[in-house]
Amino acid sequence: MNTKVTYYPRLESIQSAQATLSDVVLQTPFAKSDRYSKLFSSHIYLKREDLQQVRSYKIRGAYNKISSLTEEELQNGIVCASAGNHAQGVALACYKEKIKGTIFMPAPTPKQKVEQVKMFGGDFVDIQLTGDTFDDAFNFAKMYCNQYDKVFVHPFDDEKIIEGQATVGLEIIEQSSEALDYVFVPVGGGGLASGLSSVFKLVSPKTKIIGVEPEGAPSMKVALEKQKSTRLSKIDKFVDGAAVQQVGTLTYEICKEFLDDMITVPEGKVCQTILEMYNKDAIVVEPAGALTLAALDSYKEDIQGKNVACIISGSNNDITRTPEIKERALLYKGLKHYFIIRFPQRSGALKEFLMDVLGENDDITFFEYSKKTSRENGPAVVGIELENKEDLQPLIDRMKERKFFGEYLNDKPDLFEFLI
Repeated sequence: MNTKVTYYPRLESIQSAQATLSDVVLQTPFAKSDRYSKLFSSHIYLKREDLQQVRSYKIRGAYNKISSLTEEELQNGIVCASAGNHAQGVALACYKEKIKGTIFMPAPTPKQKVEQVKMFGGDFVDIQLTGDTFDDAFNFAKMYCNQYDKVFVHPFDDEKIIEGQATVGLEIIEQSSEALDYVFVPVGGGGLASGLSSVFKLVSPKTKIIGVEPEGAPSMKVALEKQKSTRLSKIDKFVDGAAVQQVGTLTYEICKEFLDDMITVPEGKVCQTILEMYNKDAIVVEPAGALTLAALDSYKEDIQGKNVACIISGSNNDITRTPEIKERALLYKGLKHYFIIRFPQRSGALKEFLMDVLGENDDITFFEYSKKTSRENGPAVVGIELENKEDLQPLIDRMKERKFFGEYLNDKPDLFEFLI
């Protein structure tokens, strides 16, 4: 039987958190985006939490929580589990407070993220790479806390964390010269969404708060549909800053009460937004940081002429992910397609495919050829990038007409993931 959570952040607690954070966090810019405003015939403002010292809003909750601990608890040291932004926020808080922190991260965590945590925490943090997933690291961290009687700094499901993240909303209200009609907020575990939505319901109740999750990790959406925090059996971890298998108990209860809508965005759309922000706005964001702008298409009719805020939550993007980001964006836009092509084992077959099947503006970007199974037909996995998505069906028709077509892989996810 679930016990109903009765905690909701109070304005006094959030203002107290803001005072605690005043010398630690930046009051990040809240600036109008002319490009997005023109694109959606509205007034779009960006809250640039990607410009924090740790390049995400996570320092707010981490520092507020750590500052609330007793002297005895601080001297004993704190523990957290994270694969990214929360770890960096905790590390910086440990450095500023001169306390010891043990940070558990999954063993496959990219080296760049591990180095960032070391840089912010210095000698005050001990990084433990353990387990294959965040859940593994989380379980190890909890066991370590129990063994050594240390305080666990949860990434989202904690009152002080929520109140710290809520200061983002308080800043937006203070910085905005006009009342906001909509605020789009990214949702992972729900700490930022629950804190921010609480502020607006207290101070600006007419503002609609829209939560945004990646399509492959709809933890809050499922929780709201099932009316309880529910663990998802499988998630797409690409939008790593917002991909959790289960939202918090506290955060679910608050979001259930205060969010006006909860929507999801395809990962490919997120990738397209990342590339557009880099190329057109010179803004570098991580996948979670692009969620809110990627969601605007879903509300394009509702937000016309309205004042809209989008939280840009972070910019901790690993440059080595760029090829995958581009690939996912092209797949989403219908410009990248993979096939099994059956080439006749005769002279001139490849030339025929290039000259008579491939379109004038089509480009082969992947080719893996084999002659293992047949004397007459040799299969190859071929990736083709199109200039226009409308060119796909004519390409398939030409393949079939000349007996090259084997299988189309984009709509066969299991086979697609195995081969590509």
